Amino acid sequence: MTDTAGTPPGSGPGPDAGASATRAGLTRRRRRRWTTGAALALAALVLLGTGGGWAVYTRLDGNITADEAAAAELARHERERPKALVPGAQNILLIGSDRRSGDGNGAYGRDTGTERSDTMILLHLGADRRSATAMSLPRDLMVDVPSCLRPDGGRSLPAFAMLNHAFETGGSACAVRTVEKLTGIRIDHFAVIDFSGFKEMVDAVDGVDACLREPVDDRAAGLKLPAGRVTLDGEQALGYVRARKSLGDGSDTERMERQQQFLGAFVTKMRSDDVLLNPVKLYSLLDAATSALTTDPGMASLRDLYQLMRELRNIPTEDVQFLTVPRESYPYDTNRDQLVEPEAGKLFAHLRSDEPVTVTRRIPSDSATKSGNSAGENTPSPTPAFPGNTATEDPCG
Repeated sequence: MTDTAGTPPGSGPGPDAGASATRAGLTRRRRRRWTTGAALALAALVLLGTGGGWAVYTRLDGNITADEAAAAELARHERERPKALVPGAQNILLIGSDRRSGDGNGAYGRDTGTERSDTMILLHLGADRRSATAMSLPRDLMVDVPSCLRPDGGRSLPAFAMLNHAFETGGSACAVRTVEKLTGIRIDHFAVIDFSGFKEMVDAVDGVDACLREPVDDRAAGLKLPAGRVTLDGEQALGYVRARKSLGDGSDTERMERQQQFLGAFVTKMRSDDVLLNPVKLYSLLDAATSALTTDPGMASLRDLYQLMRELRNIPTEDVQFLTVPRESYPYDTNRDQLVEPEAGKLFAHLRSDEPVTVTRRIPSDSATKSGNSAGENTPSPTPAFPGNTATEDPCG
């Protein structure tokens, strides 16, 4: 699968909208490494499960932006939204944004007034707060996008398009409604992080470890690294979670698994005493994270986030699971994805009902393909099994 861009402005979202090797296409591909990392950073922040920085509460609290417009739009469509089935369970949609406005973001591209999302992660928190499941939703997944309120005040037409078309068209509200329509899962909260925030968060913890089986020299991803265990700074981390051609088997499946492994390592690093007991690092991390956050009003204060993190802090690391929604190539365009059924439906049903799922680690191989995602094969389990990673996995192990 090629590393394609979102639907260009002014063009239809149909199956002929594949990527080309034009200068514009290359620019879009470079931008996506930032949004991929941004979504992963946001997931790591929510999964961190620790509070702190109360001495500077006012500053940190003021950093967070509440998306009141998105909340109002979701309220207008309340009747069509799915109902929450299990009291206490929560589902949070984590979105990475390539927004050009704001401090530090202009360095990575011209501000055109629009933003896209390269990565979405649906984080499910069990009602008992003893487990968490983070489900990656590929941006190239073909889905039904409803009519959405555009930034200019008009409304878009319903479209069958890539998932990232929803956020580009109607922001967070459109993304939430699209994911709810796709999964039948009620989204309780959403949070968006911009790409510069991810870089600063990684730098705030003095980098995150990764394991490379061979040297990497990838100009497109901005990576030149030796083999073995390395500590990635913020900019290197963005390239690492985005790269494909120079890492692994070149498949999008392998790249998302690498993102999940990195996210697990990021969570572990942030929960370490080296960060939590170091006031300078902890403040830098919280300042970078809150400055990059735009959330629904229900999570738009430090107190709201702290309350959520208090509930999460006792979840054992091994009970934090990462998986990717079962999908395969879209038959009308191999650069796009579609759900694998009935596996996807079973997964959504279990998350809706707060029932357990089993994550099985798919062993990377040169023959791996995107459609290898319908896993659980040859792995007997009393609950549905899906490929992914647990937070304790060590890519060097």
